[in-house]
Amino acid sequence: MRPAPVFALVLTLVTPALGLAAAPAPAPLAAEARAGLARATAFLRGISTGGGYLWRYSPDLRERAGENTATPTQVWVQPPGTPAVGQAFLRAWEVTGDPAYLDAAQAAADALATGQLESGGWDYLIEFAPALASAWYRRTDVGRISPAEGAKRKNTTTFDDDNTQSALRLLVAVVAASPAPGGEREARLRAARDYGLRRLLEAQRPNGGWPQRWNGQRVDPAEYPVRPARLPADYPREYPKTNYNGHYTLNDNTQRDCIQTLLEAARATGNAEYRAAALRGVDFLLLAQLPEPQPVWAQQYNPQLEPAWARAFEPPSVCSSESVGALRLLIEMHLETGDARYLAPVPRALAWFARSEIAPGRWARMYELGTNRPIYGDRDGRIKYRLEELSEERRTGYSWESDYGVPSLRRQYEEVRAQGRDALLAKRRATEEKARSATGRAAQARTLEPKVRAALAALDAEGRWLAPAGRRTPGPWITTSAYLANARVLCDYLEAVRP
Repeated sequence: MRPAPVFALVLTLVTPALGLAAAPAPAPLAAEARAGLARATAFLRGISTGGGYLWRYSPDLRERAGENTATPTQVWVQPPGTPAVGQAFLRAWEVTGDPAYLDAAQAAADALATGQLESGGWDYLIEFAPALASAWYRRTDVGRISPAEGAKRKNTTTFDDDNTQSALRLLVAVVAASPAPGGEREARLRAARDYGLRRLLEAQRPNGGWPQRWNGQRVDPAEYPVRPARLPADYPREYPKTNYNGHYTLNDNTQRDCIQTLLEAARATGNAEYRAAALRGVDFLLLAQLPEPQPVWAQQYNPQLEPAWARAFEPPSVCSSESVGALRLLIEMHLETGDARYLAPVPRALAWFARSEIAPGRWARMYELGTNRPIYGDRDGRIKYRLEELSEERRTGYSWESDYGVPSLRRQYEEVRAQGRDALLAKRRATEEKARSATGRAAQARTLEPKVRAALAALDAEGRWLAPAGRRTPGPWITTSAYLANARVLCDYLEAVRP
C-alpha cells in the first residue's frame, strides 16, 4: 500500500504554464535554474543503478531504501521511484531541449524494461545482480528457460500503489518522445511498452475491473460474474487471513491508475482498443457502487463484487476516501466523453455523505456494512468502534478520519451541473489560453521566482537536495522526492520564461 509522502524541501508545486508564448525573464536567474537543474540531474544519474532509482540514499550512499531497505544492485518501481524520476527527466527535456535529459529518461525506461515480468508488469523492486535476478521470471526469460523453471520464479504484476501503471506510463511517454524507428534501446522500450499494455488488457476482469495483483494467468469468467455490487449476507467479523491479491481494489486509486494509463496509451498510439478497455474500467465503477442505503464504494471487493477483507486492519466496509476518488474519476470521464451515465451515481453518493458526517465537515474512512457505524481496524484483525481503541502505531500510521475531499467534490459536481459540460470545458480552455499568453507566463514566472531561488539555495555543492529526517527515518537523506519537487519548480519556471 502507498506510504505517506516523503518530505521534500520544496512542497508548493505550481501547475506549469502551457504553450510557447514569450515571457520576459531575468536572464541570470534562468541561466542559474538551467545550471542547477543540470547539476542536480548529473548527480542523481551518478548514483543510479542501471538507469533506475530508489527513494532515498544516505549522504555516504551506504544506506539505501525504497519503501524497504535496499541494496546497491536494486532500484524501486513504486513512485517516487524510477518511473517518477524518468518522467521528471522527460519534462526537463521538454522545457530545455537538452538531449541529455531525454537520454536519462530513456535510461530509466530501459531499467524498467530490464525488470519487466513475464506477467507483463512489475514487482516493487528490480534486481540487477544476475545471480539474484534469477529469482524473477522476466519477459526476457521467455523462450530462454522452460515454463517449469519459470513457474518457480516470482512473477506477480502489482497494480497496487500505481506500481505497474506508472512504469507503463513512462514507457508510453518515452517511446512517444524517442526517434522512430531508433536503435536497439528504442526497440527494447517499444517492445516492453507493447507487451505490458497487452498484458494489462489480459488482466482486466470481465466486468472491467482489475485485481490488486496478477500472476499472468487468465481467470475463468464464470468465477468473475458481471453483476452489480451487493452487500454480503454475512462476512467474518475477524480477519480471515485470506489472499486478497485477486480482489478488485480501489485503495490507492488502483482502478483509476489503470484507466488513466490506458487513456494515455490510446492518445499516444492511436490504438482504440486501449480506450475501449479504459471505458470498460469506468463501467466497472458504475457496477461497483453499492445499493442503498450505502450507495458508495468499498475499499476492495471479492469476485462476487461484495466488500471483502484486505489487510488485518482493512475490514469489509464502505469507504469515504475511495468513494471520493471514484466519484472524481466519474465526473472527469463525463467531461471527457459527454456520457451522462457517469454523473448518475453522484447525487446518491453525495446524499450518503451528507447523512454520514461524524462532525461538521469530517467523515470516518470506513463505515460498517448495514449499520453505517464508523469502524476502525488494527493489526489484531478485529473491528473497533472507537479510534481510541487502536494501537498507537495504527492510530497514527493510517488515515481514519478526515474531510477526504468531500467538500471540494461537492463543489466540483455543483459546478458541472450548474455550468454544463460545454461551458465548463470552454472555461478550462480559456484558462489554459490565458496561461499560455505572454502576460500569463510573465505572471507565472514572477510567482515562481522566490521558489526557484529557494531551490537553488538548497542545492549543495555536490548537486544534492538533502531532505531532513522523517518520522520513521534518520536523516539527512538524498531523496528522489526532494529532486522531483525542486526539479518541477525549476522546470515550471524555465517553461514560463523560455522564448
